[in-house]
Amino acid sequence: MTSNTTTTAAASGTWTLGDMVVNRIGLGAMRLPQTGTALVPDAVPRDRGQAIAVLRRAVELGVNHIDTAAFYFSSLRSANELVNSALAPYPDGLLVATKVGPARDAAGRWAPHAMTPEALRGQVEENLRQLGRDHLDLVYLRIVHDHDRFAERFGALAELRRAGLIRHLGLSNILPRHLEEARAIAPVVCVQNPYGIGAFPEQDQVQRLCGEQGIAFVPFYSMAGTRREDGASGDDEPAINVIARAHEASTAQIRLAWTLHKGAHVLAIPGTGDPVHLEQNIAAGAIRLTEDELAQLNALHDRTV
Repeated sequence: MTSNTTTTAAASGTWTLGDMVVNRIGLGAMRLPQTGTALVPDAVPRDRGQAIAVLRRAVELGVNHIDTAAFYFSSLRSANELVNSALAPYPDGLLVATKVGPARDAAGRWAPHAMTPEALRGQVEENLRQLGRDHLDLVYLRIVHDHDRFAERFGALAELRRAGLIRHLGLSNILPRHLEEARAIAPVVCVQNPYGIGAFPEQDQVQRLCGEQGIAFVPFYSMAGTRREDGASGDDEPAINVIARAHEASTAQIRLAWTLHKGAHVLAIPGTGDPVHLEQNIAAGAIRLTEDELAQLNALHDRTV
């Protein structure tokens, strides 16, 4: 994989997220607590010093948008605690986003999803404690199943926003109708959904809808494509390999660059706990794909959906 230690997150451009200007390349914290590819009870804890070093290096390289959650943890490590330890007191201009909805028990097993307003408030307070904050910059309501009472749950977060515990609200893993319903309750500054080459057509619809409404679209699994939790370990698509060689880049970097080319409202939060991968991800923000390369990648995207 190509690494470029001189490239900073500023090369990706900026977007105003709520009232905070962020670089379009950020950092997802899911992989900081463990070396595994997903949040599972038997994930191997990551070296604490390495995780903290990655966070600090990210900020040095201009990352000012970090995505975390209280349910990102392994048997020894918590993403929120690592973020707090590495970066507090938090520098001006750093946006730390978190999310509520899903829950895991102390052993790391996914617990029944308590989505009552009281439970959501408890999750917000848990994130506040772990991050050492008196308010949260951005909180996503993550949808686990397409269920009823969505308005009640988003309304509970809107109340916490009015109370000053939350600065901005977002939605995660949603359908287009959720965005319309939520915006009737409170402002929505961003949507975080799975998206990358080969994403399902409804995700293209959500991405376009966000762009039309001036809302940030923050994809997860952007480098993995249809592999999702399996990560971006290699690529068997000839077109992506050819384009990667032309840019002296990895296929993961090309996938990430394609996502950023979908619009100025698209922000990336590639997750890693590896310092080399961090710099590669940030360098992807400087890759400028040609019209012909974009056409090839768009055709691949349309073929694989």
